[in-house]
Amino acid sequence: MHLQTATLKIVLPVGISFYTFQALSYTIDIYRKKIEPTRNIISFFAFVAFFPQLMAGPIERATNLLPQFGVKRRFEYAKAVDGLRQILWGLFKKIAIADNCAQFANQIFDEYSYYNGATLVVGAVLFAFQIYGDFSGYSDIAIGTSRLFGFNLMRNFSFPYFSRDIAEFWRRWHISLTTWFRDYLYIPLGGSRVSKGKLVRNTFVIFLVSGFWHGANWTFILWGAYHAALFLPLILSGTNRKYTNIVAEGKLFPTIKEMLQIILTFSLVVLGWIFFRADSITQAFDYIYRIFVDLFTIPELHPLYVFLLLIFFLLIEWTGRSGQYAIESLRLKSRACRWAFYVLIILIICLYQGSQQEFIYFQF
Repeated sequence: MHLQTATLKIVLPVGISFYTFQALSYTIDIYRKKIEPTRNIISFFAFVAFFPQLMAGPIERATNLLPQFGVKRRFEYAKAVDGLRQILWGLFKKIAIADNCAQFANQIFDEYSYYNGATLVVGAVLFAFQIYGDFSGYSDIAIGTSRLFGFNLMRNFSFPYFSRDIAEFWRRWHISLTTWFRDYLYIPLGGSRVSKGKLVRNTFVIFLVSGFWHGANWTFILWGAYHAALFLPLILSGTNRKYTNIVAEGKLFPTIKEMLQIILTFSLVVLGWIFFRADSITQAFDYIYRIFVDLFTIPELHPLYVFLLLIFFLLIEWTGRSGQYAIESLRLKSRACRWAFYVLIILIICLYQGSQQEFIYFQF
């Protein structure tokens, strides 16, 4: 048997980047004397390969998760109920939202040259909800499962599509990765307490590395550069931490200004997702070009049931945006109403199962 090294495919474990970063954080924190090295080898390997979040995060820190393996575990009914509730919402995001959006998003992106601009916009928006439902759904399942066993994992998403600018989006999207890059890359480079030139460098480094982390493809690099270009004016003007509160906190509706900010930020994020989803840079630019030359048309694909699912999903997310996850803070007065809502979610999951799709972040 002769191996052709030019075509030899290297088999890598699923989720390798997640537990590699987790192990790195442990090593770096010991070097910085933030934590003492554990002398319990079982606890160490349990931390590195903790099964709920092994495949796609959240990327845990040793300072948070490792000490929890040394605590005597007791069943707590309230935590178990909360964990099951978060698992249910995660399953809804993945099965009802992400997988249904994926059917049409994949069709449009794979055959984009046959569709008009309005349909391509629909495809990009559906992919935005696919990747959000897919990844945040996995995070909810992982965090909820961990809570069943008495472990508390860090939050990984905080309603990012309700952000008012790109800086707020990145504080709410894949929190465990963005804070990892902040603590172990951005701050060691000097953070924002440097000259303007170095600040530009640090910003581009953090986003380009984030793009490269997703894969050795120029589309990911360009996606990272695109977000760096959007983020840079905010950090140079010192307005990158302008929005740290919950949007329309304590109110049922946002102001007109907040609504316009959310729509603009979401539109910019969706545009960036085209680079992320495209197979090549050429395809990404061609996709965007076809949108703008043929935008004012009627979509050729309009999956009504998917749009209805998204409206229901967004209403629940908006109502529960003050919680750790959407249905945590959903205030239903009676037990009958709560159970009716849970049964409704389960029925929707069963009735609107899309074609089964692998979790997107398994490839990273």
